Amino acid sequence: MLLAVDIGNTQTHLGAFQNGKLLEHWRLATERDATADELASTYTNLLALRGLSFSDLDDVIVSSTVPKVIPEYVEMSERYLGEECLVVGPGMKTGMPIRMENPRELGADRLVNAVAAYDRLGGPCLVVDFGTAITYDAVSADGEYLGGIIAPGVEISLNALTERAAKLPQVELTEPERLIGKTTLEAIQAGVIYGFAAQIDGIVERMRDELGEETQVIATGGLSGHIVPFCDTVELLDDMLTLVGLHLIYQRNAR
Repeated sequence: MLLAVDIGNTQTHLGAFQNGKLLEHWRLATERDATADELASTYTNLLALRGLSFSDLDDVIVSSTVPKVIPEYVEMSERYLGEECLVVGPGMKTGMPIRMENPRELGADRLVNAVAAYDRLGGPCLVVDFGTAITYDAVSADGEYLGGIIAPGVEISLNALTERAAKLPQVELTEPERLIGKTTLEAIQAGVIYGFAAQIDGIVERMRDELGEETQVIATGGLSGHIVPFCDTVELLDDMLTLVGLHLIYQRNAR
């Protein structure tokens, strides 16, 4: 069984694969200062909730936007699984050429998403990932990573709004009852939901003008389900896309 771990700045998403099938997955807050033993303790408890244990795992693959935690995952894997942890990065076979000025600048999660999207769609595509930032990643018809766009994420923007404006309350990301809010709460909800949906549609349309109208769009990320239903340009939604991409890259580097 493979444990695939995507470590984001805010959340960590992990999944257990067996025979190519995603059996279970979990989300938890990213702990930047966690030690290998603390990670092992947390993961032991998560696995136990599904009747699993470290003894069921054969390998671990990790992608991370938080470089600080990678050595702890490597140590956890070596100590508790007796295996070297595979870390997505330079030198790993992904099957996707990176057409950037400096390929090392590309975040591992963005490359993983691009690999999964191209494998699924088989043609030019865009991946919109709703994480701490909203990222837009472009893949050519030939399966090349072309580049992308990075914008502030939903939670970052919402937190900044409520922190800087003392009278504005924290709100839940739920559909507002009406477009033109009759309360402050409704007004913020409409601004966040429809504002980000309009951003997505606007950027996707501009990228399609450059890449071609046949370019398909797939969205992923923890907050994608709140915004994508209000977008006109996003055709697919797959919250497991990054985990699937990690499994694909693992297969291309299997020991």
